[in-house]
Amino acid sequence: MTDAYIIGAGQSDFGSFPDRSYRSLFDDAFDEAVGSVDGDFDPADVDEAFLGTLGVGGRQLGLSGPAVTEHLGLHGIPTTRVENACAASGYALRQAVMAVRSGMADLVLAGGYEVMTDMSGDHTKWWLGVSGETEWERLSGTTFAGVYAQMASAYLREHDATVEDLSRVAVKNHGNGAQNPHAHLGFECTLKQATSAPDVAAPLNLYHCCPTTDGASAVLVASEAVAADLADAPVRVSGAGAASGRVGLFQRDSLTGIPASETAADRAYEEAGIAPEDLDFAEVHDCFAIAELAAYEDLGFCDRGEAPRLLRAGVTDPDGDLPVNTSGGLKSKGHPIGATGTGQVVEAFAQLRGDAHVQVKDPAIGLTHNVGGSGGGVTVHVFERVEEGEL
Repeated sequence: MTDAYIIGAGQSDFGSFPDRSYRSLFDDAFDEAVGSVDGDFDPADVDEAFLGTLGVGGRQLGLSGPAVTEHLGLHGIPTTRVENACAASGYALRQAVMAVRSGMADLVLAGGYEVMTDMSGDHTKWWLGVSGETEWERLSGTTFAGVYAQMASAYLREHDATVEDLSRVAVKNHGNGAQNPHAHLGFECTLKQATSAPDVAAPLNLYHCCPTTDGASAVLVASEAVAADLADAPVRVSGAGAASGRVGLFQRDSLTGIPASETAADRAYEEAGIAPEDLDFAEVHDCFAIAELAAYEDLGFCDRGEAPRLLRAGVTDPDGDLPVNTSGGLKSKGHPIGATGTGQVVEAFAQLRGDAHVQVKDPAIGLTHNVGGSGGGVTVHVFERVEEGEL
């Protein structure tokens, strides 16, 4: 089995773009990915594509993947549209890695796209709701924010944590996102602002929730031979873990963590031959502030109930021992559902090549963590820096 490598990664701006289509946004992402390749890249060499999207708005529920690749001029390549809610492009990346590792393909495009801001708030709320347990949660009135509010309430009740800890997540991620020119909410906020904002679903307030976002992201996954030819310093995908979990909260034994995240992380760590303490940075799925705290524990960064302590101590700050969400995370960078997973990889690729806007000091190993819904599907990928001339 051959290794798989990232040789290029890019994204469109994330934000609200009522005059843009999912095709044109992906065009931007693909162009940036191609521009990040060191060698002479020929799009005609792409063997296959896996593209993630939820299909918010229903504008092109069938065959949106081929609609994108044909628009790019990648005529005739097999293209698969992947849907796993917010983890759609995380799973698209996993499929691309598997295609390369198996020898079925030498160069694969993975990515995602979503347009979410051209509808009313009620319609957007409905589309977000389809990522949860429809019969027992959504049809009984529970919103997406309401699901995570239940998780936050349980966490605050069971552990030494406060609403201020949720706000600290927002302050940190907005500080990072303010330096990311692609970010949707690219501005800083104070702890007072993030604590006193209006409630969305108590205890979660406006600053504890990610925005609904338009955007696209693209990643080029290559075999070792192609990586050696086209990249001076490719990034190795050393671990690819994934897991499914209960879609509804009512089906779970605990509301304070996401079991599928723990399982997917264990699989990724085992495959990569590392432990959590070997990581130099991580991009985790912070759709709501409580999701980042849960991720610290699910991914093994700390013991259960210890996530607030990690945050308060500055461990996950850009200059801490384990920087988390240097891109700004979903909270500040934005969350175009289908584009989020590979959007995280854009940051990991930049970090390991020393090109990030909030650059970690000399990173060698990083992780991305992409969650669908409230944990019905999760991918965790581990990436390693490859030194120039190593291949």
